Amino acid sequence: MKAGIVGLPNVGKSTLFNALTAAGAESANYPFCTIEPNVGIVPVPDARLARIQAHIATQKVIPAVVEVVDIAGLVRGASKGEGLGNQFLGHIRNVDAVLHVVRCFEDADVTHVDDSVDPLRDIETIDTELILADLDSMERQIDKLRKKARANDAPSKERLAVYEPALALLEDAKPIRAGEWDAAQAKHLRDGGFITQKPVLYVCNVDEGAAAEGNAMVETVRAHAEGEGAGCIHICAQIEAEISELDEAERTEFLADIGLEEPGLHTLARAAYDLLGLQTYFTAGEKEVRAWTIPVGAKAPQAAGVIHTDFEKGFIRAQVYGLDDLEQFKSEAALKAAGKLRVEGKEYVVQDGDIMHFLFNV
Repeated sequence: MKAGIVGLPNVGKSTLFNALTAAGAESANYPFCTIEPNVGIVPVPDARLARIQAHIATQKVIPAVVEVVDIAGLVRGASKGEGLGNQFLGHIRNVDAVLHVVRCFEDADVTHVDDSVDPLRDIETIDTELILADLDSMERQIDKLRKKARANDAPSKERLAVYEPALALLEDAKPIRAGEWDAAQAKHLRDGGFITQKPVLYVCNVDEGAAAEGNAMVETVRAHAEGEGAGCIHICAQIEAEISELDEAERTEFLADIGLEEPGLHTLARAAYDLLGLQTYFTAGEKEVRAWTIPVGAKAPQAAGVIHTDFEKGFIRAQVYGLDDLEQFKSEAALKAAGKLRVEGKEYVVQDGDIMHFLFNV
């Protein structure tokens, strides 16, 4: 699952991406910060890992991660191939969610492509290009579906029944995500590769003075996000780039000086994780305490398969307990003696924060 960073040129996308990948490189368990020049692995901070390790001695702790893609800056006309439009649209179609970086700071030394700072105008520019790109793709796909539907092709009729109302949204200059779709309809739309179906988190890039509390421009973007059911956070990309170069002691002091309890990147990583519809379960033993990433709603065999496909194929049952119980009883042996180590089968829906052991046979 990937989140793509998008935005106009000079809004701070690359600064933010570089700070994210520098943070990823800090983890001894993820010594690389990029997979490709524009793809980074970003750890998802989770205080529960340390709480587990306090009771289960282990050699290393491995957090969950999010894959983040830095997508080429978009300009007006991208839907028609202007600038790096084709590259931009190709990359954004391949991500699962969008982190839309919006400039919410004034700086005469940083040129804006429209010569003035207006977050809502910038959002509209990108939304318009994405809607136009989806409109072009939708019209071409619908033409093919209609031909097959006339030949009585049932799957084409089913997909057409979803695409035609989606087309009406696009023609009304609204993103596909503005519609209400059930699981089957949403899958049809995902299969079509439509950009405006993807969930969005607005990331307001502010100056240092607004790093703690935000500013009026952030509030404008937040109101816009709430109106379309999207998320919104604010962050100072320049500060995050500086923080990523500090050691732990210097970082703590720096954050305190500017009124922050943690780096903004931590908030962003967690927000991206949630945006992708992901949650975490844990495994814990003497070798490692590890956070594993699964989709919300995953069942126990699917969760086991994240560790190894053989675990899913040969799944028998899972032993499950919670962190609160671990902190109360102090050890797995005490949990078992107290009857707090549950046995769950194939239909168990894994909950965020479960600590699990799997029994399987291959």
